[in-house]
Amino acid sequence: MSSQPIDEDGFHSIAWDDAPPRNTIVSPSSPFDEEGDGFETISHSHSQSSTTHDEGVASTSTGTVTGMERRERQGSVQADPNEWNGKWMSIEVREPIKEHEGSKDMYVSYAVKTQTNLTTFPKSMAIVRRRFQDFVFLRDHLVKNFPACVVPPIPDKHRLEYIKGDRFGPEFIERRRLDLQRFTERIARHPTLQRSQLVNDFLQSSEWTVAKHHHISHPPPESHTSIMDSLSDTFINAFSKVRKPDGRFVEMAEELERFEEGLTSVERLVGRGKQRVDDLSTDYQDMAAAYQGLGYLESGITEPLNRFAEKMLDFSALLKHMNAQTVEPFLIQSNSLLAYTNSHRNVIKLRDQKQLDFEELSAYLSAIVSERDRLAALNSGHSAAPVGLGTYLRDQVDKFRGTDDIHTRRERIRKMDGKIKELQDAVTTAHETSTAFSDEVLKEHTVFDLSKKEEMKEILQTYADGQVEMLQRAMDDWDKIIPLLQRIRVDV
Repeated sequence: MSSQPIDEDGFHSIAWDDAPPRNTIVSPSSPFDEEGDGFETISHSHSQSSTTHDEGVASTSTGTVTGMERRERQGSVQADPNEWNGKWMSIEVREPIKEHEGSKDMYVSYAVKTQTNLTTFPKSMAIVRRRFQDFVFLRDHLVKNFPACVVPPIPDKHRLEYIKGDRFGPEFIERRRLDLQRFTERIARHPTLQRSQLVNDFLQSSEWTVAKHHHISHPPPESHTSIMDSLSDTFINAFSKVRKPDGRFVEMAEELERFEEGLTSVERLVGRGKQRVDDLSTDYQDMAAAYQGLGYLESGITEPLNRFAEKMLDFSALLKHMNAQTVEPFLIQSNSLLAYTNSHRNVIKLRDQKQLDFEELSAYLSAIVSERDRLAALNSGHSAAPVGLGTYLRDQVDKFRGTDDIHTRRERIRKMDGKIKELQDAVTTAHETSTAFSDEVLKEHTVFDLSKKEEMKEILQTYADGQVEMLQRAMDDWDKIIPLLQRIRVDV
């Protein structure tokens, strides 16, 4: 890694490889920097978008109402110019189409509509078509290009919970579209990723295949790991632990763990509630059938009882509708947020590995310096410092072979001097990399925390709105049937 300060020309092998210069730190109180090049806060990812689906691309979302659609219906799409400094970005994934239908090469493409006034984008509005593999390519290369960024996860190509028959069926395609929508929303909210050249090409390039080959042939610069690869006589592996944990990242990891535990518990409770509502819906169907049978026996009140049974069936259908349109989306979105959290945890683990590399290199350098000083002391006729068992056994073998003489030790000292110089450079580079990576992860945590709060607000609001809507409709229906039931007179 270059020793160049991290804020001068972008991040090298850390976060930015193709983004414009940025000298400001993410701050919740300042959505954009003075140049207006990127997001500096996370709020309303679709802060301004067209309320009409123009350019010949019509929305085909017939399933769950997304947060974006809900905000559009509520008329809150327009952003406050004072809050956003006039900058905004909106990405929509919609209109899935089956390409080469009927052939073995059939796949589904999605219309990706981008609207923004960010200066890094050549066009303020663009519509392109991308298939699922293109989203996978985007995500994989963002992870490689921006290792210190929390890159949003993307659903696996063959996730088992999707498979309910034909993977080209409407339910599968719609659920995947919603997952891709969440993925692009998180990209749009990220102050680094949304300004990368790769994202720019993905959202606007009409020659996406050419752009992909360009990104493949121009990979980001690799960090300097050759010295680590050459260390065959030191113990460095994935099971090593950081000797001096940084309290900031320990607290960060614990915070994420608490959030995951809390959200998992909520998921579990909502899932159990969903099952109970399904059972209750079935019970109402059975009760409706029983009241219909009773209506045939009581000829004088057949019509009121049949009307009551119909309302029971309506209420049963309303419960199922609530589960399908409110509870299931809640579970899917919360599961997606858990996967996003796991991506953040992986970045923290990678930061720990950077620190571990620095610590292991420093320890190895210290051992080499100590051995060189010991050999120099022996050549000078002084008693050497106490050594470990391994060094002692090696010295005894050298004496037995007759190679423990002053000339041999001088040659070993000469070689050690060269290795010490190489290790000193590697330690300096590892320290700079670890420090820069740590600084970037701290910024990423701020971005993630703001995004998490925004998503949780949207998830809970959608869930609460769905529950209120169901209860309101149920109250309206039962209020209409109660007067009819009160007029029933039964002669005893």
